[in-house]
Amino acid sequence: MLTHVVFDADETLLDLRPAVTAGLALVLEEMRRLTPAAAGVSLADLESDWAAVFGAMSAAPTLEIRRAALARSLGRAGLEGHLDEVAALFFARRFALTRPFPDALPALAALRERYTLGYATNGNSRAERCGLAGQFAFEVYAHENALPKKPAPEFFAAVAAAAGAPPERIAYVGDSPGLDVHAPRRAGMRAVWLNRTGVPRPDDLPADAEEVSTLAELPEVLARLAAIKA
Repeated sequence: MLTHVVFDADETLLDLRPAVTAGLALVLEEMRRLTPAAAGVSLADLESDWAAVFGAMSAAPTLEIRRAALARSLGRAGLEGHLDEVAALFFARRFALTRPFPDALPALAALRERYTLGYATNGNSRAERCGLAGQFAFEVYAHENALPKKPAPEFFAAVAAAAGAPPERIAYVGDSPGLDVHAPRRAGMRAVWLNRTGVPRPDDLPADAEEVSTLAELPEVLARLAAIKA
């Protein structure tokens, strides 16, 4: 019996990329205002700084990774001493513009009639700051109370504890095959891969792992999962 549905945040419910790009554009604008040395720095440079830092710090809190990436970007123009003010600008813009995908709120409303809904993320997209206030019965954030990130089994144990339900009664929905399908399945949960961009299905994704291209497909898929004995 399926009783709970838990959602990943970024790129699942939340359209994060435009907000991040806008935040970085504001950072670049501020860097160029502060010094002519930033004239040769590009938006692509700032985006690459995140990729480089994330590769070295993937297990760290997302806030720390972003600040380290911004510090790297500021270092390109000798602006290391402006990290706090520039980070404040970035996060204000990022949160102001991070909003649910158009299919998110209608899907949540439809699913709430049948399931208890949860929100569990590695990132720092707080539901109340991203247009999702009051949508969930519970929320789980990596690094609160030293909770490790997905794919750690402790993360999914915390999800089950917050749900107050055994893992087999929980379906986890997310955009990452590794973090949102393989990891919750290892924890005993059902899983649904949200493939918004239509990329090829990974060869290692189990044949019985459900796939949807939009959250509007979830009610039918979850009803099918609910009919399958764990």
